[in-house]
Amino acid sequence: MTDFETFAAPGFALQKGGALPVAKLAYKTLGTLSPARDNVVLIPSWYSGTHREAEYCMVGPDRAISPDKHFIVFTNLLSNGLSSSPSNTPAPFEAARFPRVTLYDNVRLQHMLLTEKLGVEHIKLVAGWSMGGCQSFQWGVQYPDMMDAIAPLCCSARTASFNKVFLLSLRRALTLDPAYAEGFYTRPPVAGLKAFAAIYAGWGFSEPFYRTEGFRQFGASTCEEFVASFWEGAMIHHDANDLLTLLQTWYDGDIAAGGDYDKALASIKARTVIMPGQYDSYFPPVDSEYEASKIPGAVCRTIPSIWGHMTLWNPEDRGFIDDGLRLALGD
Repeated sequence: MTDFETFAAPGFALQKGGALPVAKLAYKTLGTLSPARDNVVLIPSWYSGTHREAEYCMVGPDRAISPDKHFIVFTNLLSNGLSSSPSNTPAPFEAARFPRVTLYDNVRLQHMLLTEKLGVEHIKLVAGWSMGGCQSFQWGVQYPDMMDAIAPLCCSARTASFNKVFLLSLRRALTLDPAYAEGFYTRPPVAGLKAFAAIYAGWGFSEPFYRTEGFRQFGASTCEEFVASFWEGAMIHHDANDLLTLLQTWYDGDIAAGGDYDKALASIKARTVIMPGQYDSYFPPVDSEYEASKIPGAVCRTIPSIWGHMTLWNPEDRGFIDDGLRLALGD
């Protein structure tokens, strides 16, 4: 038994070249589609996350996005372990042979799910956090007439150079573990995964979070305990090839696909509410403010939180986030 359904697209061509014989998209729906089909909210997953975490962090009866009001579609990124991934795809695209996939590919597959399987032609809101938010930007450019609004949270429309340095360090941490064996490992590269988690720990939360010992909220008495209990626990169960393929998708993120970035931002027609985290190291507010300045009518509302990139997970920040989502929804 699973808590999701699967949409299959045969002969799925990829933006960077090649194709998947079958692209499988894992998804879940909540709520009821209105007779007018005008209450659809799409929430894509984020790096190392699934629809389960997205539902936990972003949806609830008393939240801005509610199954009592909305027909919510949760989608899982390609290579996240549930949708088509290195860990679940047969030869010749298994393990390190899995092809390079982009946010463009993910959004095109989601569009096929909505239109061909679910009968959805219009979306009220595309909202997401981190790589989920990157996909909301991609939706706004790729299908500009299909949605009323987008709400990108703690993300960017193009992966910045500083962000890429972080991603390169993660790749090194995994691939330099001898157990990784060029991606054809017989046992998990545990040492690499633990190094991966330690690097993530320094970027996911902010310097003020560590300075004020915010990790004590998680039952850790030291930062070392926090890395071991929270971050290693979060990362060590993932397949390394899945993490690396998804990392490449993040690295390649660019709504302009190497073209005119300002023009791509200006092409977004949807009502746009961008919410960066005040101390987010991956996606700093300065980048979000620039994006908002180029998108017609866009609003940038910085989340005042010391949780850095992880602000979505802080219950105390959800009121601010929900206010922004209500603004995007027009409520």
